[in-house]
Amino acid sequence: MRKKGTVVVAMSGGVDSSVSAALLVSQGYTVIGMMLTLWSEKGQESANRCCTPDSQRLAKAVAAQLNIPFYTIDAKQDFYDAVVTPFMQDYLSGFTPNPCLRCNRMIRWGVLFENARQIGADYFATGHYAILRRNRANQVRLFRARDESKDQSYVLHVLRQTELEKTLFPVGNYLKSEVRQLAIDLRLPIALRRDSQDLCFLGGSDYRDFLKRNAPQSIQPGKILDKNGNLLGEHQGLPFYTIGQRKNLGINSTKPLYVIQKDRKTNSIIIGDKEDTLKREFVVKGLNWINDPPQKTRMRVGIKVRYRAPILNGIIEIFDDDRVAVTLDDPYYDITPGQAAVFYVKDRCLGGGLIAEEPDLRSE
Repeated sequence: MRKKGTVVVAMSGGVDSSVSAALLVSQGYTVIGMMLTLWSEKGQESANRCCTPDSQRLAKAVAAQLNIPFYTIDAKQDFYDAVVTPFMQDYLSGFTPNPCLRCNRMIRWGVLFENARQIGADYFATGHYAILRRNRANQVRLFRARDESKDQSYVLHVLRQTELEKTLFPVGNYLKSEVRQLAIDLRLPIALRRDSQDLCFLGGSDYRDFLKRNAPQSIQPGKILDKNGNLLGEHQGLPFYTIGQRKNLGINSTKPLYVIQKDRKTNSIIIGDKEDTLKREFVVKGLNWINDPPQKTRMRVGIKVRYRAPILNGIIEIFDDDRVAVTLDDPYYDITPGQAAVFYVKDRCLGGGLIAEEPDLRSE
């Protein structure tokens, strides 16, 4: 079989990346497996699920079965600086971060992508569920995966043409059930391994406990207030609460109450009714467009505000290179500063940015 070029596969010891490597081997690529060793808390060095000793053992076993080279790359300090530190800073600043976005941009398509480039690989592949296609201008465009329940275009919107033109997503056109069956048919040692949904560096613990251990001096109790400024109770620290949270507020009430605002200036949490959590208009900053920025300054798009959220319909108004105003057709309850808002036209991902705290830009 004629070789198609050399591709480095980011292997994690999981089903998706292992099947990705197997598919590329079967398609005639020269495949090299690489795995990152990431940071974990002191004393819990084996807790990071992306690179536990068991994950490394399984990834190495898959590589041996596929008869491909396998290497590990030490990215502990890079991961701590680029992902863990901003994660803590964002929470302590009142935001709700999505560290997977920074990991994709700075670590997978930063450290690992650069290692692939340095050894002369033609391509870089991962087990993400997404589809890449080229347009008539030969630009790479990002589309949602065939398996909508597994689609990961939301966390891939941070990538640029320089990365995507060298990237392959081998499982993007497969259903998860089909990928699992391929692993079984190939008798890969990871075939029955379960997927993990937790943040890798938390090691299965709650992020609140993680912050208590790693940034205790920055967590200060404060007041819980209603919309009229009446004192309802005391919170344990702004980082421990998210917009829309209803449970574990520590206040007595005959009706459900929700966090509707975190006031950093007064270190207070504002509580309201469910309808107070609904929002139609918000601002998105720190934009990345997969292709060129849209020619129109106002356009109708689909908008995803959380990885697990549905795609909402609305209008975006592009004010400049870094700011977009979003108006949803219908109010939605989970508009959280620090999370990404990602824009779609049908199944095509245009790009996105981070939800900001600002009011509507029309008021400026």
